[in-house]
Amino acid sequence: MTDARSPSAPRLVDRFGRVHRNLRLAVTDRCNLRCRYCMPEDVLFLPRREILTYEEIVRVVKAAVPLGIDRVRITGGEPLVRRNVPELVAGLAAIPELVDIALTTNGLLLADQARDLKHAGLRRLNVSLDTVRPASFRKLTRRDALGRVIDGIDAAQEAGFEQIRINSVAMRGFTEDEIEPLVLFCRTRKLTLRFIEFMPFDGEQLWETGQVLPESAIRARIERAFGPLEPLERHDCSQPATDYRLEDGTVIGLIASVTQPFCGHCNRLRLTADGTVRNCLFSREQWDVRELLRSEAPLSELQEQIVRCIGAKKAGHGTDAPEPLGHSDRAMYQIGG
Repeated sequence: MTDARSPSAPRLVDRFGRVHRNLRLAVTDRCNLRCRYCMPEDVLFLPRREILTYEEIVRVVKAAVPLGIDRVRITGGEPLVRRNVPELVAGLAAIPELVDIALTTNGLLLADQARDLKHAGLRRLNVSLDTVRPASFRKLTRRDALGRVIDGIDAAQEAGFEQIRINSVAMRGFTEDEIEPLVLFCRTRKLTLRFIEFMPFDGEQLWETGQVLPESAIRARIERAFGPLEPLERHDCSQPATDYRLEDGTVIGLIASVTQPFCGHCNRLRLTADGTVRNCLFSREQWDVRELLRSEAPLSELQEQIVRCIGAKKAGHGTDAPEPLGHSDRAMYQIGG
């Protein structure tokens, strides 16, 4: 680890030399959809007293910034089901060392909040959307709400968000027929589209490797329908997506999180809604910071806990063994995407 005595040196460097600058902040485990690859219809959510307050979240970020964190992403569950998220954004925007504040949402509540989020200092948006066909949306999410998602995307563009990505989970037997409509939707609105291979973080633990639609199959189908994909230069080696551009300028990213893991360049850690720090989505270890926050421990103790978390990070996907991926101990909505 880099010499911690130097105030300007990054301290969040793991045993494999990966420098960590990106912190995901889950603000809730609740959601207003019930996507079949994520959350069961009947689910027991965390008691509100166990969820970190916005003040506690900002305190964790302030502890992490001197260690090298300079970008954050707000996640859930669905973050916008929690009240007053723009207040959290404003609190984060007041930290001068942060160069980027982003948010991932399913878009259902975005139409009413887009302007406030932009005004508070949010810079980028990822909107989770796996289909633009109403019947497919109802089947996958168990809700009839596609129109609200599209309204949210339109409102975000009207509010001035220029960097909006559409995140689509790639599932064999479902995504194949959704690819062309999604590309056309993003082309029309000048949005970046990303396909993410289905990972084992479903709440019902039904995931199997055969359900993963690999990025190679997605790329081949896009090229058959729309022509060649031109690879784009990767400006950030920690970026999980390989980006391509169609001839018309539409940018499409492919995240091969299962078939071609990108662990060697990972720069992320996560704060869960209930106040634990995790160094990998697949890790079964977590480091508690809620107790430190609520016992009014000094900032240095929070920093030591974060450093311990990164120091224990493994080479890839939370395991040192070359064995097949298994189910996580928590679903995605409980960790924060």
